[in-house]
Amino acid sequence: MASIKIILRKKINSKGEYPIVLRIVKDRKSKTISLGLTSALKDWDAKNVKFKKSHPNSSQRNRILLQLQHKALEIVDEYIATDIDFTLEQFEEQFKGTKKSKMTVAEFWEEKIKELQLLGRTGNARAHRDTFNSFFKFQKKRTLKFHQLTPELLLRYETYLRTNGNQDGGIGVKMREIRALFNEAIKKGITNQKYYPFKTYKVSKLKGSNIKKALTRDQIRLMENLDVSTLPKLIDSKNYMIFSYYTGGMNFVDMMKLKWTDIEGDRILYKRSKTKGKFSVKILPPVETVLNWYRSHGNETDYIFPILLKNSLTPMQIENRKAKVLKRFNRDLKEIASKVGIETNVTSYTIRHSFATNLKYAGISMDVIGETMGHRNVNVTRAYLKEFQDDVLDSAMKKLL
Repeated sequence: MASIKIILRKKINSKGEYPIVLRIVKDRKSKTISLGLTSALKDWDAKNVKFKKSHPNSSQRNRILLQLQHKALEIVDEYIATDIDFTLEQFEEQFKGTKKSKMTVAEFWEEKIKELQLLGRTGNARAHRDTFNSFFKFQKKRTLKFHQLTPELLLRYETYLRTNGNQDGGIGVKMREIRALFNEAIKKGITNQKYYPFKTYKVSKLKGSNIKKALTRDQIRLMENLDVSTLPKLIDSKNYMIFSYYTGGMNFVDMMKLKWTDIEGDRILYKRSKTKGKFSVKILPPVETVLNWYRSHGNETDYIFPILLKNSLTPMQIENRKAKVLKRFNRDLKEIASKVGIETNVTSYTIRHSFATNLKYAGISMDVIGETMGHRNVNVTRAYLKEFQDDVLDSAMKKLL
């Protein structure tokens, strides 16, 4: 908690007056900020923190003091409301309205991560945090400024990533995040366009070379029919796989957030977290079987699946839980695939990709299913899906059976 106080300093100036300053105290540390005002001792009311009427401009000066005090309190209140653990230097910068040209890459990046968390964009915050940790494991100096983030340094970071087993796709993700961070720093006046390193260092050269392999309908059936009665640790993951596949390749995040109230009759109505598009999916028999399993096995939350274990979790708790369970889900999918003789690297994305691919091979129009389930061209996919009635989509989905 921070405290704000306006005081008269004890150091007298050449005019025989004393400077009026704002003192902020936080975590047993204090900072004194000049307010550009002075007063003689005889004109200062220390008890009520204002100029006495004996001062020739007391009314005007007291209005200025109130405005400055109000501004300081507003800044502190905003930090508290947004749960940001600010530094005294950050407060001073905001109070004085000075440019943050002295801000380091690490400081700006930390602010960016906190901002994303406050906006509820926990996935992006986590991705930036991962890249932040990776970059500063390579670049030990946290005092690095943006003008020191050169093409040569980026190239050395790329080499460091490669020696630690990173491929083009993963390196590209990290470099794009650093590029976005640099662009934002330019917009906010923290650095200058002339230092922009990505004119020389081209991120476009880093293209993922992994071929997205879909499972055939027969392979999906093999995994679907695996008896996991003696492998209880795989039950949930097998259910998630079946549910995702037969609900149109539903994303793991959307499955995680599904509630029993999202089921209306024989349909599931939900809004996709990533694109905010609204979807209505018919409940096919395999999906009904999964739902019945969770109905009979009980869950103390409003959620269908035992992924989020409490109704009231913070965005960061939800993100951490998602990462943990998704990692286990992907690990279990590999085990399920291995047990039925499938050597393909199966992940949650593979299941989504398989849904679209198998419908395509079944002769369903790409206008109906969307080329990549709303990934490569979200607007076109979303627009196409809105054009079709539920019965057209339902008919297409039944092809999976």
